[in-house]
Amino acid sequence: MQNLNEIKKDAALMRAVAAGDQKACREVADTYLSISYRLAVRILGDTSLAEDMAQEAFMKLWKQAPDWQAKAQIRTWLHRVTHNLCVDQLRKQKRFSDDEVPDIADPALGVIEKLEQQQIDDKVTEALQKLPPRQRIAISLVYFEECGNIEAADIMELSVDALESLLARGRRKLKDLLLPARRLRDGVM
Repeated sequence: MQNLNEIKKDAALMRAVAAGDQKACREVADTYLSISYRLAVRILGDTSLAEDMAQEAFMKLWKQAPDWQAKAQIRTWLHRVTHNLCVDQLRKQKRFSDDEVPDIADPALGVIEKLEQQQIDDKVTEALQKLPPRQRIAISLVYFEECGNIEAADIMELSVDALESLLARGRRKLKDLLLPARRLRDGVM
């Protein structure tokens, strides 16, 4: 179950947004816009389209502010809206894009480590884009957006068992897709 204190805190924040409090608006945007964008990039594989989806999700959030009810965290609500917008977009496209996901480099890593990590990230992103959309979304929510299974199932409007099944199939498929790259990296034929 979602943290009741977070839900109450978010409800107060949304009341401030509805009242036109610029500080509250900035706080919501600074905290949640990147979360919405990251999820959209992982689902769509297209950075410019992900920007559009994140902006559209935020437009819905701003419009929702006066009617906000303390039933969910902003993050959960925004994940669901972003998810739904991206799924609608995938249905419109009837195709999938393999554009690269931008990665923020860890400043503690050296140049060689950064390159190696980027190669790994690229392979994972490429493999992730080859998964069926529902498996990709489930894995993105749980492993990249750090949603719990209950929250991710709620966002995807699935039972927890159905989500766990998607995760299991997605992990197996990712393992199969990434195994050749790992063998090549380790020099195993």
